[in-house]
Amino acid sequence: MLVPNVSFEVFPPKSIDASFRLWDTAQVLAPLGPRFFSVTYGAGGSDQHLTHDAAQTLHQSSGHRVAAHLTCVGATKSDVLATANKFAKAGITDIVALRGDPANGEDTFAAHADGFKDSCELISALAETGRFNIRVGAYPDVHPDAASAKENIDWLKAKIDAGACEALTQFFFEAETFLRFRDACADAGITAPITPGILPISNWNSARKFAEKCGTIIPNELAQTFDKAVRDGRTDLLSVAQCTELCDDLMCEGVSDLHFYTLNRPDLTRDVCHALGVTQARNIRNVA
Repeated sequence: MLVPNVSFEVFPPKSIDASFRLWDTAQVLAPLGPRFFSVTYGAGGSDQHLTHDAAQTLHQSSGHRVAAHLTCVGATKSDVLATANKFAKAGITDIVALRGDPANGEDTFAAHADGFKDSCELISALAETGRFNIRVGAYPDVHPDAASAKENIDWLKAKIDAGACEALTQFFFEAETFLRFRDACADAGITAPITPGILPISNWNSARKFAEKCGTIIPNELAQTFDKAVRDGRTDLLSVAQCTELCDDLMCEGVSDLHFYTLNRPDLTRDVCHALGVTQARNIRNVA
């Protein structure tokens, strides 16, 4: 049985309780031997220091690689690169380079007057330093700002050509969505690894709203099944079964790496990983 390589996304805490939740997430998932943890970046740059602190602590305490998210939103080029250098000084040389969502209160992205106009400019600048391993986002379903699926792929190729080494996709609900995207990327000449992003659904209403916001297609049958599971109080059981089946379908088509969006709720992700055979034991270090 093929056992996948896994990685996990977490978000930085904004409170004491959230800090404990992040630490609990690391305690649960680090023993599974992930390729890396990624730490998200707040809209409008609001969580810059939180991302740095969380990424540094996670890197030091878990002993695993940590990839810090970095965006173009609301900052000058020099400020963004200074943040990247701060990550590097903390021993974090993996970056997930993103354009970023519109700043708070805005409907569309607007670059800072002295900032990077898009993710490609950011990636090129990071690549020129020679200090970073750069990952980028990809969209198996059409991104809301893209005119077509082809434009999605053209943008991804531009990001890879600018210096990125791997793409992590937005979550999706059907294996065929990713497989079609992977094949189209190969046809377009993209040779960098494309790792599917997997969302174990911990809150169906929140997942549905986020899917609608980011352009992820929700199959009618899945929506009906989760609506019924919510009424019956069986969402966790359904989530693990649905997510495990999705991952198994991908693995049967040669996918070897999976990137899980944990939402700092590790139990569902752990259960899916265990079902897929990811059970190796490693000890997380104490924070000191």
